[in-house]
Amino acid sequence: MQITPEILQKLTDILGAAFVFTDQETRNHYGHDETEDYVFPPNVVLKPANAQEIAAILKVANDYKIPTTPIGARTGLSGGALCIYQGIGVSTERLNKIITIDEQNLQVVVEPAVITQVLREAVAEKGLFYPPDPSSQGSCWIGGNVAENAGGARAVKYGVTKDYVLNLEVVLPTGEIIWTGANTLKNSTGYNLTQLMVGSEGTLGIITKIVMKLLPKVNHNVLMLVPFYNATQACEAVSAIFRAGIVPSALEFMERDAIDWTLKYNSNINVNVNEKVQAHLLIEVDGNYPEILMQEAEKIMTVLEQFEIDEVLFADTEDQKNALWKMRRSVAEAVKANSIYKEEDTVVPRYELPKLLKGIKEIGAKYGFKSVCYGHAGDGNLHVNIIKGTMSDEDWNTKVTNGIREIFELTVALKGTLSGEHGIGLVQKNYMDIAFSKVHLELLERIKFVFDPNNILNPGKIFPDGL
Repeated sequence: MQITPEILQKLTDILGAAFVFTDQETRNHYGHDETEDYVFPPNVVLKPANAQEIAAILKVANDYKIPTTPIGARTGLSGGALCIYQGIGVSTERLNKIITIDEQNLQVVVEPAVITQVLREAVAEKGLFYPPDPSSQGSCWIGGNVAENAGGARAVKYGVTKDYVLNLEVVLPTGEIIWTGANTLKNSTGYNLTQLMVGSEGTLGIITKIVMKLLPKVNHNVLMLVPFYNATQACEAVSAIFRAGIVPSALEFMERDAIDWTLKYNSNINVNVNEKVQAHLLIEVDGNYPEILMQEAEKIMTVLEQFEIDEVLFADTEDQKNALWKMRRSVAEAVKANSIYKEEDTVVPRYELPKLLKGIKEIGAKYGFKSVCYGHAGDGNLHVNIIKGTMSDEDWNTKVTNGIREIFELTVALKGTLSGEHGIGLVQKNYMDIAFSKVHLELLERIKFVFDPNNILNPGKIFPDGL
């Protein structure tokens, strides 16, 4: 709907004119994230400073039934922050403070617009550790991490965002402000609204404060890059490492094109790749006792010797470790720079990774598209980048959609699901029937209705069209 002068004045009265934007340039800027090339400008962009201002905005939006979309750092890959029905875009960028770091209880209270890496570095200065480390940690915000239940490379050992959220201050779509839980490690008091909010993709409320648990800082790690002559064997090695009794702090998979494109994209990264190598595993173990880490690395090497591998690179210095991690974290940017693409975020039990990879390649051959795969192999999370290349627009818009459906059907058949960490948002919503029955989807829809009876908050996300 259009924002009338009357509504705009009410919003300006709440925030002041300096934080209300209707110009096209600002609207376009806040109308996109990192999902393909989509742009959906809101009618107005608002920049509130606190929960009370957001509550006042949502009361106006609810009264007038205006679609309202929370907008974070816009690093998402599922279209979760896109204002697909225009309306109001609420940027949380002014809520950007680390409020307290509680060294006695190993907790932090933080606002949603704090950059993930900034938080990790701030608590590290206190000898503490916040493990979740999505590839976009240098630009994504904690609030978006909570909304999408973000993971990262170290989720395999330490878990994902939901495993660290204790309590949330949330503004409901109807304008009330609540705390969802308690600042305790255990809580069996009623329904778990905290975990319901985590991963809800901005459809149930706008998060304004986050209480998270921390861990003691880990002081040492060993990092190795393992080249495989066969990509399927690289996937098979993942499960074998765990079955040998080792839990790495990170275990990342990159197939050959992912490595090649990334090295071209980052010419300052120097890694030699044998022309026969098809894939790499980047494996890290961490802890506080170097001698134990070396024993674990030796045990991993014993497992790897069962497979056809090239010479293993052990990172000897911090600079070398940083270079290898930069290579891994740059894959998505390198793929995007190389071609128009669609990224899917599949996840299966890790033992099924070889079947998933093989099936993805077969589906690509069937429909005529190429895929570049990489991801958090240690927890079965494979990112599938489908490359447009020389495909016609017609094939790109029809055949690829059918191919993606088959990839998701394969994923679910392998006891997996549609998204490991990117969320459903806009681009995956019409595949939800693959993962969930009609009854399941209706339950989710009823939960949405309880929180948001007028369907104003981030409408058009998660639920399939026509549900």
